[in-house]
Amino acid sequence: MAACSNLKENLARCPCTWPECSRKGNCCACLRYHLAHQELPACCFPPEVERTYDRSFRRFAGLHTG
Repeated sequence: MAACSNLKENLARCPCTWPECSRKGNCCACLRYHLAHQELPACCFPPEVERTYDRSFRRFAGLHTG
């Protein structure tokens, strides 16, 4: 995979709190990884949910339903 040309800008906005994440700022790699694990990336969740590391589709849907 080619280097991300937007890495610096993406890193400034990346809400991921996972300390050892090797995909921070590389949105294409992050999205590919999380979708392969039936999850969504950190940027899809509010900070208090992101910090739980439960990035499942179920958790996301629960945030958007009554």
